[in-house]
Amino acid sequence: MSALKLGSRSIALDKDGNLADLADWSEAVAALLAREHGIELTPAHWEILQIVRNFYQQRGLSPVMRILVKMVERELGPGKGNSLYLLSLFPDSPARLAARIAGLPRPVNCL
Repeated sequence: MSALKLGSRSIALDKDGNLADLADWSEAVAALLAREHGIELTPAHWEILQIVRNFYQQRGLSPVMRILVKMVERELGPGKGNSLYLLSLFPDSPARLAARIAGLPRPVNCL
């Protein structure tokens, strides 16, 4: 297990690089996790992160890509509810990366 340094705090990460303790999440932690992936969080990123966190609060798991696309489309419209848009914000694996930055566990069945 590795750790993330935020000031004098050491925040434990699991084997996938997600927070070991979801209670450690904050906007500062999200920004640090995002920077590790070369991402500077914008309002567009925060919209997606909030959707992912709300889904987790309601269902107790992180959304997989197909569900994430549908949720974003429903809440933000078809211009943002598509894979290309999400890939532009969270490269490689949007569902996995958004969950990580949102302080949540890796989505089930996510490569």
